[in-house]
This record gives sequence, structure tokens and C-alpha cells, in this order.
Amino acid sequence: MSEDRPIDNAAVPETGDEATTPATETAETAEPAGRRRLTTLLAIAAVLFGLDLLTKCLAVALIDPGESVPIIGDFARFTLVRNPGAAFSMATGMTWLLTLIAAAVVIGVIRIGRTLRSLWWAIGLGMVLGGALGNLVDRIFRYPGPLQGHVVDFVAVGWWPVFNVADSAIVCGAILLVALTVFGFEPDGTRSGRKHTREETA
Repeated sequence: MSEDRPIDNAAVPETGDEATTPATETAETAEPAGRRRLTTLLAIAAVLFGLDLLTKCLAVALIDPGESVPIIGDFARFTLVRNPGAAFSMATGMTWLLTLIAAAVVIGVIRIGRTLRSLWWAIGLGMVLGGALGNLVDRIFRYPGPLQGHVVDFVAVGWWPVFNVADSAIVCGAILLVALTVFGFEPDGTRSGRKHTREETA
């Protein structure tokens, strides 16, 4: 005579679609988040690149070389400068090397962007990418030739060297990335200080 015994559901492993491990859930949620961050990065870069290109074209068309157009008296003004160097007219004798560095930055940012989970990192890298692309296009297509083209600068503020939208984007993006690193915000969306605290209390 057999005795009916209650079946312990906890002892029966789930199979098929119902069995979902935490690792699987993490991978499934992380992949769409990564795509969204990359989309954000590329969108910011595209907007800044377009704005940089538009303002440079307007500067070349409307401002004569050596002309100074006041914005706020003598403190802020528009003035057209052809810059063979880096941002803010630095390293003027290394145009070809700066072109290669800019190309490497663009490739590196895109590669990092594919693994991003942090919105703030996507914003910072998007700013750097947009600025790097803007100046890289100048170095490739403007006078005097490929890899040696002079970047168009047109904004002068006080004693600061003449710059453009791309320069501003690169500097602001770099400052944001440094701040994120200092305060422990990682590209994967975690925060290093909190991660260590959890590991110590576990």
C-alpha cells in the first residue's frame, strides 16, 4: 500500500523558460542599457560635430582674417585664426602628429562606448568624440593639405587663446570624465567606493 506524500515544490528544479538565473537577467538588462548609452554618446557627438562645423563655416564666410568683431567689448570677440596646433593654439609645429592622435581618440572613444552603462560617462565621451571629430575634419580637409590642415578658431575671451566649439567640447568633456573618475563613478554604471563597502560587509 503506497502512501501519498506531499511533493516539495522547492526541491523540483524549474526547467525551460521559467528557469532564469541572476546572471542571465543581468546580461539581458545590461545589453539594452549599453545600446542606449552608445546611442546617447553618438547623438551628443553628432550634435556637437554639426554645431562645430556650422560655426566654422560661418566664421570663414563672415569674418575676414585679422578682423575683430566685439561681443562684450574687448573682453569677448570673434576673430578668425587658422591654427596648425592643438586646442588653444598649443603644439603648432606638430600638426600631423596631432591628426593621428585625434584619429586614435575617435577610435578609442567608440570602442569604449560599446561597453558603457553610465549615462554621465556617455555624455563626457560624447563631448570628447564630437570635439575630436570636428578638429579632425579640419586637419584632413582644410589648407594646406591632408594631415596638415589648419583648424579654424574664432572665439576670443580675455587673455585666453582663440578657440572653437570643438575645443570647448573636448575640454568640458575631459573635465567631466576626470570628475567622474575622482568621485568613483565607473563606466559600467557602478561606483567604486560603494562596491568596496559591499564587499567588506558581505
